[in-house]
Amino acid sequence: MTVHPGDGVRSLLTEAPLIDGHNDMISKIRDRAGMDFGTLDISVAQPGTLQTDLIRLGAGGVGAQFWSVWMPCSTTGEALAAGTLEQFEGIHRIQALYPDRTALALTADDIEKINREGRIASLIGVEGGHQILGSLDVLRLFHRLGARYLTLTHTKNTGWADSCTDVVDTGGLSDFGRAVVTELNDLGMLVDLSHTSHATMDAALDVSRAPVFFSHSGAYTVCRHARNVPDPVLRRVRSTGGIVMAVFLPTFLSEEVRRWDVARKEVRADVTRAGAPASSADDAVTEWEREHPRPAAGIPDIVRHIEHLRDLMGVDHVGIGSDFDGMTPPPDIPSVDYFPRLFDALWSRGWSRGDLRKLARDNALRVLRDTEDAARA
Repeated sequence: MTVHPGDGVRSLLTEAPLIDGHNDMISKIRDRAGMDFGTLDISVAQPGTLQTDLIRLGAGGVGAQFWSVWMPCSTTGEALAAGTLEQFEGIHRIQALYPDRTALALTADDIEKINREGRIASLIGVEGGHQILGSLDVLRLFHRLGARYLTLTHTKNTGWADSCTDVVDTGGLSDFGRAVVTELNDLGMLVDLSHTSHATMDAALDVSRAPVFFSHSGAYTVCRHARNVPDPVLRRVRSTGGIVMAVFLPTFLSEEVRRWDVARKEVRADVTRAGAPASSADDAVTEWEREHPRPAAGIPDIVRHIEHLRDLMGVDHVGIGSDFDGMTPPPDIPSVDYFPRLFDALWSRGWSRGDLRKLARDNALRVLRDTEDAARA
């Protein structure tokens, strides 16, 4: 179902098409269709299979999408390298298969040119520093293939940077980790601090001479999930001219949902610790969920995060990083064609057209350009 926004929001997203910082569609296509776009054709609507396709991106007012190249941290060796490169190839194949709908963007100017042509700009982000295999040359290759951000960690430490969901290792960044940040600056790639520990966020801010970037995170003050950004770091992001792209994942949005999720995981852990088989743990979790329904989370929670980010950092430092196709989204914004519903909610709260333009597009373009300028310098 496509949302029908008010005239103000509809015209806004026509004039200033959204730049979304994070979407996992490409890894889902790899897992479900072996990167076969004949089997899973994104030029037609794919509800029930994907949260994203080219039809619904257009309906949602999206002008540019960062596609996430992601592999699980548990994957190693040839499987990790192959899976990563297959996703790069898949993104490039999208441009070849659907040239009337989308084109690869390498710069902020490319985004604007592609949008003027009536097409969606495709950008590439690599979600997890483990995918560079401990090599700056691999990082440089990813840049040649079109990557324009690197998320320093995913759910596990890399050995040179700490994840927010792992034990303390380097305590921030190692010497090699600092070299990675410097190389990203030299290449003109965004330093993405989503998934990193708070200490790694601070360490990267100490090193980077370009604006730092969170591709899909929320505000820790609003929801105390480790994936969210604490206020002291937000103030530092503002001082660098950086941006936090607000995420839609319910456990990052709502403190109530976060606590429910912690309790749910503890039920599974208790059964597992007792030595019961996995099927028993599944049954115990199902029974617990029946007695403890998941709390609601949705657009009002996204608005709370966005407005906290705006109030603390200023409206110039906030964007949208949905994480569609990498999560179970809120029921009131279930797919990419529902972005206008969020902008309707902000419009109704008194956001000006100028500030909504910044949120949708202008802030991300500025950070991209500032990062390109830092590389040229």
